[in-house]
Amino acid sequence: MTPPQNFDLKSLIACPKCDALYRVGPVEKGDQAKCLRCRTVLYARRRDAGLIIISTALASTILVIAALFLPFIEISRLGFKNGSTLIDAALAFYGGPLFVLSLAVIGSIIALPLTRLFLTLYTLTPLVLNRPAWPGAKRAFRLSETLRPWSMAEIFLVGCAVSLIKLTDLARVELGPAFWMFVSVILLMAIQNSFMCRWSVWKALER
Repeated sequence: MTPPQNFDLKSLIACPKCDALYRVGPVEKGDQAKCLRCRTVLYARRRDAGLIIISTALASTILVIAALFLPFIEISRLGFKNGSTLIDAALAFYGGPLFVLSLAVIGSIIALPLTRLFLTLYTLTPLVLNRPAWPGAKRAFRLSETLRPWSMAEIFLVGCAVSLIKLTDLARVELGPAFWMFVSVILLMAIQNSFMCRWSVWKALER
């Protein structure tokens, strides 16, 4: 890729990291267009990327909803057992002075990831099926991208892992199916992000 020689905005793309401008050129399937300055991927063509993104988003949605009601962890000591679901963890501070913290936990580990998954399905499903975009698809995709830095499911999982390591010295800890579902969701979302070419999505929505 070379820096642009004209100012046809439709043929230009800006690097999201360093703001360098380039003229859009053809890219073969499996190849990537990278910024010459910082090596950030500008856009890429991956085989069946849309279908993979939709499949992972749908699977992640099902797993998150199922994980809300299944046991997350179970702690036992001296014959006493106590289990907890993901909802219990999110509502740990409900009703107390830290109620706002409880709402933040619910938003970052449940509401925001689910919202982004729904918005992704809403935006990409008609495009993958070669149908016209649904009403408000541009706003839905823009909102999904806005929420991306605030979706902290993986941060919650890392915090849980650190806490569980410390708890093993005090009691017996058993990981429930919801924990492994949540791990699967994190992996699926990582795959989804790796296949997502946002420039291609915007171009498809414009068409």
